[in-house]
Amino acid sequence: MDVRVEVKDRYQQGANEREAILCCPVDYDPQFLKIIPQDVLDRDYGCGDPSRYARKGEVVLDLGSGGGKICFIASQIVGPEGRVIGVDMTDDMLELARATAPVIAEKTGYANVEFRRGHIEDLRTDLDVLDARLQATPVGSADGFEKLLEEIETEGKANPMIADNSVDLIVSNCVLNLVSDEKKKQLFAEMYRVLKPGGRVAVSDIVSDEDSPEHLKKDAKLWSGCISGALQEREFGEALGEAGFHGMTIDKFELEPWQIVEGIEYRSVTLLAYKGKEGPSIEKNQAVIYKGPWKTVTDDDGHTFERGERMAVCEKTFELMQREPYGDQIVPVVPAIEVTTQEAFSCCRSDIRKPEETKRGVEPVTSEPSQGNCC
Repeated sequence: MDVRVEVKDRYQQGANEREAILCCPVDYDPQFLKIIPQDVLDRDYGCGDPSRYARKGEVVLDLGSGGGKICFIASQIVGPEGRVIGVDMTDDMLELARATAPVIAEKTGYANVEFRRGHIEDLRTDLDVLDARLQATPVGSADGFEKLLEEIETEGKANPMIADNSVDLIVSNCVLNLVSDEKKKQLFAEMYRVLKPGGRVAVSDIVSDEDSPEHLKKDAKLWSGCISGALQEREFGEALGEAGFHGMTIDKFELEPWQIVEGIEYRSVTLLAYKGKEGPSIEKNQAVIYKGPWKTVTDDDGHTFERGERMAVCEKTFELMQREPYGDQIVPVVPAIEVTTQEAFSCCRSDIRKPEETKRGVEPVTSEPSQGNCC
């Protein structure tokens, strides 16, 4: 079974005639639907609303954008200062989305959405550019074909369809499961490549409570129907973590299964993930206090935080823990006397930092009631 062919055929048909079986019930913010034509709304095959994580002025990338519904919602959220890029491989879906883009632009008063043809696991290769090249210079031999592959790889590195570190938010709505198992690792690596440091992922997709057996994976209809290619619940976060993301969070988990096949439950979830934990570990005498409610928690780098304890962390972790999704659970503790970059040194410390350490260098004093206010 060629997964790409099966999926493309199924969604080519879905672009021309609504296929209700591909949809999960989703509540979208109605204010953003008013200006979107009905043919786009009818050809929405999603299982969540990742567009609601977009913010004003951001660059948003929608993987598997289909008829463009999520892109057109996101375009209204990011506003004229932002930009939205949709990537899809299905010609009829792209035709619908591209024809609708000027309609949306006229209604909003700005044009900030574009659609590109490509495979979401290969965000370097623009298939429209490749087609134009093949028409201008057809390949007529095996040597010519090998040369073309080399040129595609070189061009993809020099001028990728989606540039490195160029996107603030990646969204996707019930599409990642359609990528073959062999290419899912490449898919998550590409997502990591194009996202800016500090950027986010918001993906609504189908997951299974048990591993899907091989005979289900070989069923073309189940695969293109968002069943056989679904990752098992734990695998989704693990795959994002292996690609380098951190802070993976299940923000939405539908208790009611969307489909049940041979007793295996397939349901919609929305996962969030973040990029930006790279960098050296520099010791600057900083600490964080985990507020709870759990007694201990462990982050994606293996640091364990004890509730109420001053935990020693490097500067990188100290800054990371003050950002989402950790910030509201952490109290940052700075040293009484700042440690300069010249005084700092590399470390991998992850134990309890005694209060005396953060107060080191300051003369011990006894405060008087008049020195502060009680609140």
